[in-house]
Amino acid sequence: MSMLLLIDAGNTRVKWALLPLAGMAERPLGDWSSSGHALHAEVPSLVQAWRGRGISRVLASNVAGAAMRERLQAAVDEANKGGPPTPVAWFSSRARLAGVVNRYRNPAQLGCDRFASAIGAHALYPDEPLVVATCGTATTVDAVTADGAFLGGMILPGLGLMASSLARNTAQLPEVAEHLADDQPFADHTDAAIVSGCLAAQAGAIERGVKAHQQMAGGRPVRCLLSGGAATLIQPHLAVPATRVDNLVLIGLQAVARDDKPC
Repeated sequence: MSMLLLIDAGNTRVKWALLPLAGMAERPLGDWSSSGHALHAEVPSLVQAWRGRGISRVLASNVAGAAMRERLQAAVDEANKGGPPTPVAWFSSRARLAGVVNRYRNPAQLGCDRFASAIGAHALYPDEPLVVATCGTATTVDAVTADGAFLGGMILPGLGLMASSLARNTAQLPEVAEHLADDQPFADHTDAAIVSGCLAAQAGAIERGVKAHQQMAGGRPVRCLLSGGAATLIQPHLAVPATRVDNLVLIGLQAVARDDKPC
């Protein structure tokens, strides 16, 4: 069976998913035969997960630089060793793709992961105005209109970067964050005070994005989608409802592949 390999190479991890090419147009978004992730240093281990899977098409989003691009192509080549070459199609932002219009001043400048996430979000929730908040190494808060226009967004340091900039032990961040009550913003010791301030900044940016987009949408309710590694820590502190959707980049890549347009 011929398989499609989707890859999301982020700043910290590489996520991937496999699904059959046959019947892809009818397959629900996020319904994959298998999936996984690896830290950057663990990329060579992906060869074992991909070997013998009949990969005949690869679509990848990469924001981790040229070296990662080379390592991923090498991993695909090694996984398919002995079979026909399978070049990786590198996803990039453009003016229009898979039902989303990119209104960035320079469409190509938009991070390909943000564009893929916007495509995935619009594909999952068509006809709804959306705020897509991805909480990873950086936090991005992007607005997509109900008819599929990517308006732009915000970029700020992620939760871990914010905490580390204040020179505290970020290894304890998840433990401290999980014990902070969302109705008690004023912490009584320094580590918790730093985490509380960082959580407030993250939540405040997302809430501001939702409010601004709702005003632009004429008061129509805006769905907030939350993804990324720090989403679990941030969500309890949000004053707006949020729908958790993991792997939005991979979902966006699946939507692009399903749309069968050049990427």
